[in-house]
Amino acid sequence: MIKRPGNIKTGDTIGITAPSFGAFIEPYSLLIDIAEDNLKSRGYRIFEGKTARLGDGIGISTDPKVCGAELMDFYKRDDIDAIISAGGGELMNETITYVDFDELKNYKPKWYVGYSDNTNFLFPLVTITGVQGIYGPCINGYAKVWEDTEKDTFAILEGTKSSFDGYDMFVDPMEQEPETEEYTDEYLRAPYNLSEKRQLVSFVHDGKGLVPADDMNIEMQGILLGGCLDVLANLVGTRFDRMKEFVKDNPRVIWALEACDLNPMAIRRSVWNLKEAGWFDTAAGFIIGRPRAAWKQNFLGADQYNAVTDVVCDIKAPVVMDAEIGHIDPMLPIIMGAETEVSVKDNNLSIKYI
Repeated sequence: MIKRPGNIKTGDTIGITAPSFGAFIEPYSLLIDIAEDNLKSRGYRIFEGKTARLGDGIGISTDPKVCGAELMDFYKRDDIDAIISAGGGELMNETITYVDFDELKNYKPKWYVGYSDNTNFLFPLVTITGVQGIYGPCINGYAKVWEDTEKDTFAILEGTKSSFDGYDMFVDPMEQEPETEEYTDEYLRAPYNLSEKRQLVSFVHDGKGLVPADDMNIEMQGILLGGCLDVLANLVGTRFDRMKEFVKDNPRVIWALEACDLNPMAIRRSVWNLKEAGWFDTAAGFIIGRPRAAWKQNFLGADQYNAVTDVVCDIKAPVVMDAEIGHIDPMLPIIMGAETEVSVKDNNLSIKYI
């Protein structure tokens, strides 16, 4: 059984560490202060690690040994009740070289929140340590005016909700953020610029292959697992890949996947990699987030849809695409490692944790 950390409450301490990118440049160096103030006003204590504002590393905050040691320390400490990552990044895989996930089994489970590069910690936290984690906003996300993403993340942390619906609108990823010469308080706290209507694209298996689901209702049940494809494809075959052992005890997996920097061809290669490694052998379904770089791209015939569906077409499981998971705001925070009931009805994604 994958363990769920206990709820946090007013007076508890949230640790901020940077096993990936540190908050050392604007606007992140400004956002971390605002976010911490927001959490304090909610009644939480903040313990900021030494790595949180560093930037002398390559793709991460500082020396991977230092990052790994602080992450291990934060997880093991009794005076830290939950951890929120300082940011995403590029090379957190080098940090987990110095994380002993088997050792973490001996300590009280606690919530870890982060996404993107933080998949490097969240995925083995579930599959090796056997503890659930939250694929959700890093610390800078809590600096803005709180909307559904931030409220839902803390609803999970505080244990006030067990069912979550997706979000009707999203930010157009093809619109560039306006340049600014000065990071004003108004700019930093701005809400999401929701301009696009959500439209899920779903497929079901008809016995021969995947076909469009049209207006069909889709139901899935299983363990939610996944994260950022950019990261997961690189974990295959390493000592952090224990999927063969994991599926023995957790035979039905709902894969929640999204891509950051990958173009459609790279997405297709990554999905193929996971499939050929046997990760999808017990797939009960797929929830695919909107890809950031590959959004509406066509690369020699490959697009964000067939990059997935052509590869998994022989797996008898439904595929729900353009879901609000990942790098395009607003993101729906999800509990990796949780036994989950997922339904898609009338263009709405609903997730219930059992």
